Amino acid sequence: MCDHEIDITTDICPFTFVKTKLLLERMAIGETARVRLKGAAPLKNVPKSVREHGQEVLALTAEPGEPAEGVHKLILRKVV
Repeated sequence: MCDHEIDITTDICPFTFVKTKLLLERMAIGETARVRLKGAAPLKNVPKSVREHGQEVLALTAEPGEPAEGVHKLILRKVV
């Protein structure tokens, strides 16, 4: 179970990471979040940007029945 959840499946870059970063800013250290995202650019850029900002990516998995660039769940933890 995650402490927070955000759905950015209808957003496009760079708003996908902007919304994720705003969520991270509201989180306490040690809290986790589930981010639903979709599309090649968000799948590549959001996890990369999360790591570049010093946070931890715990998992990135496709939702059942989704194609390669379909809806995925990114689980992250705020560490700094």
